[in-house]
Amino acid sequence: MPVRNADLKALHEQAVLFRREILETVHLAGSGHPGGSLSAVEIMIALYGYQLNHRPQEPLWPDRDRLIVSKGHCSPVTYVTLANYGYFPKAELKGFRKFGSILQGHVHVKVPGVEFNTGSLGHGLSVACGIALGAKMSKKSFNAYCLLGDGEIQEGSVWEAAMTAPHYHLDNLCAIVDYNKVQENGPVNEIKNLEPLADKWKCFGWQVIEVDGHQLPALLKAFDEFAAIDGKPTVIIAHTIKGKGVSFMEGKAGWHGKAPNAEQLKVALAELAVLGKDK
Repeated sequence: MPVRNADLKALHEQAVLFRREILETVHLAGSGHPGGSLSAVEIMIALYGYQLNHRPQEPLWPDRDRLIVSKGHCSPVTYVTLANYGYFPKAELKGFRKFGSILQGHVHVKVPGVEFNTGSLGHGLSVACGIALGAKMSKKSFNAYCLLGDGEIQEGSVWEAAMTAPHYHLDNLCAIVDYNKVQENGPVNEIKNLEPLADKWKCFGWQVIEVDGHQLPALLKAFDEFAAIDGKPTVIIAHTIKGKGVSFMEGKAGWHGKAPNAEQLKVALAELAVLGKDK
């Protein structure tokens, strides 16, 4: 299926910018979750820059598509994305995790563009199912999306929702698994093995699309495929790298909840500058 018209060069440039701003935001706060935010950058850009029907100046527009960021601890990538797409001034990023700021450690509905409070993992897909079912019952045309962490889907509540969505033929529901294969305490499949992950979703009745989650053309094509599927929900398993773009963070569990210090930030930004030139 052909990908709709997209400015891939601009989207790639956004990816470098987002990574830089994620690191700067977390560094300034002195805490946060850079690893899982860096792994989801291209996913968020593909959603907001291509797939979602949304209006930043009207965040509660009734016909908007809804995204539930179920891996709510990855608020840095969520806030950086929303700020860059005009939901709130980018200057607000400097208040991340500070007392009185709307930008707290887990995503919250006080932030324009955030649909649901998340942070206690395992609930987002159920919420997205309810939104998708509500759209069907109300004869609305908007879609529901849910960004899941791979460690998160070790939770049983995720699979209750995974069983529910096909039962109600929720073809307006798309789940995206950020499969970076590292959770807080180590490799995901050593803590609780998810494989064969694609087959599990298929057995529950989902349309399954596997992609390289850092390749924007592959992500855009996957969303085009979702739009063409009738009668069943879709899950996009996006194979990613935790800490993507920063050599000393890539694949490391230690960056699940740790901010870079000044010297580490300097090294990381230098690597991203080279990455930006390569693009």
